[in-house]
Amino acid sequence: MMVPVAAATLSAVAMGVQAQTVLKIGYPTSPQSHYGVGSSTFCEEIKSGTEGRYVCEEFPNSALGGEREMIESVQLGTLDLVNTSTGPLGNFVPSVKIVDIPFLFRDYDHARKVMDGDIGEKLLDDMQERGLVGLAWTENGFRHMTNSVRPIVKADDAKGLKMRTMENKVHMDGYKTFGILPTPMAFPELFTALQQGTVDGQENPIPVILASKFSQVQDHLSLTNHVYSPAILILSPQVWNELSDADKKVFKAAAQKAATAQRKKVNDDEANGIAILRKDGMQVVEQVDGESFRQAITPAYADYAKEFGADNIRAIQAVQ
Repeated sequence: MMVPVAAATLSAVAMGVQAQTVLKIGYPTSPQSHYGVGSSTFCEEIKSGTEGRYVCEEFPNSALGGEREMIESVQLGTLDLVNTSTGPLGNFVPSVKIVDIPFLFRDYDHARKVMDGDIGEKLLDDMQERGLVGLAWTENGFRHMTNSVRPIVKADDAKGLKMRTMENKVHMDGYKTFGILPTPMAFPELFTALQQGTVDGQENPIPVILASKFSQVQDHLSLTNHVYSPAILILSPQVWNELSDADKKVFKAAAQKAATAQRKKVNDDEANGIAILRKDGMQVVEQVDGESFRQAITPAYADYAKEFGADNIRAIQAVQ
């Protein structure tokens, strides 16, 4: 919700002082995380670009609720901005679910080209029709599996494990083919659930595993790379519609710089995080049998083709 901080009195206007608007932005992890880096960069850029007419108040660590709750708040206009993964976004914008298909993206270069190209732009357009303004695709990263039961080297090793997942049917349908027992749960509840043994494990990118200190409650990490998780900066339509054309350009440019900064932090965490997690006591399986997972998920791809269109899936896979 936009909060006027200073009323522009006649004398203030005469002196050239402008009213300042504070925008609330929420994100799921710490200020030092990739989400924090991206969000702070965005806030710095809009403050600079609007000469201080717009500033941010940041709410990290799911202070305003889980990702689904924050997206809903942005849609309703009770929150101005959220930097979120696409995991729960498909509940609001169904077409976005396609990017959550397991083993759809080859690597970071492929994923970023898709999200920054025509396909990603079309998905941003779809959001406007659902009462959300997608400013730019940021990033969460490739997801990996952790658990406290056993190492996961091949798909069979995941069978029977109770794994926390996002409230995302595309993920859950795919994970069931690995024999996992998917347990949807809001992210703020996850650390305690792992600590108490409510679930055996979870799956998230390295930056989230680091920022959330999951090494304190999980013994095993397997670099499964099973899902690429985009993230996105979403603005409330109420705010967007009040912006001048010039300020809209500032906000879009700020979001692009935020995306660059957030992706760089993901790169850095990917490069350095494994050693940190090993030092923290996690056993890490780097050489995972990816082919066993891809074979296991074949039946789910038939369902994905029916839901999203085989041509649309192939179009993503074909991006070079």
